[in-house]
Amino acid sequence: MYAKLSYDTLKDFVDIAPIAGQPNVLVTLPGSAIKSVADLIAEAKANPGKINFASAGVGSGTHLNLEKFKLATGVDVTHIPYKGTQEVMTDLLGGRVEYYFGPISAVLSNINEGKLRAIAVSSAKRSSSLPSVPTIAESGVPGFEFTLWFGVWGPAGVPANIVDKISKDVNRALQDPGVRDRLAKLGNDPMEMTPVQFTQFMHKELEDYARVIKAAGIKPQ
Repeated sequence: MYAKLSYDTLKDFVDIAPIAGQPNVLVTLPGSAIKSVADLIAEAKANPGKINFASAGVGSGTHLNLEKFKLATGVDVTHIPYKGTQEVMTDLLGGRVEYYFGPISAVLSNINEGKLRAIAVSSAKRSSSLPSVPTIAESGVPGFEFTLWFGVWGPAGVPANIVDKISKDVNRALQDPGVRDRLAKLGNDPMEMTPVQFTQFMHKELEDYARVIKAAGIKPQ
């Protein structure tokens, strides 16, 4: 996303452990005739360019989620970038934009209060916070996955025994009921990996993001 960085993502850090991941939720207003991903795809293909999708800004996770969805389904929808999720929520709830792949932590309360309809979650598995809401993959887009995730890194050169210790400490902490409860309230599901697995996951994610960014024609800033 950036033409110049003061660091090398792959060389200047050591991958220690992921902490948790949360899906985006495909949401719309309760009164919408669209009740499923299949409905949305059919409507978008019948009316190219007429459906509006908000994002929190060009290059944001919400934008890349949309572009990955477009790539996977072949739909033509209009992207409307905002300057953050708060602006999106104002216009979404006000009916000025139709759809949003919103971070679960930002839309969960409105879903629970009936102000928004959750159509699907973007993660590979259903969210523990919205267990009745299907995944996009379950909804007719096989293999689709887009997850916002968080982790722990250290500077390159940290000894392997220290990396291993911190990784085990993080994974042990993620078993604590209080930690899991707090994460769940924010829409997060714990992620547990060894440092090697985390590195493999990182490389896969970078390759996937690069593919989506290139296909969407997003220019590095």
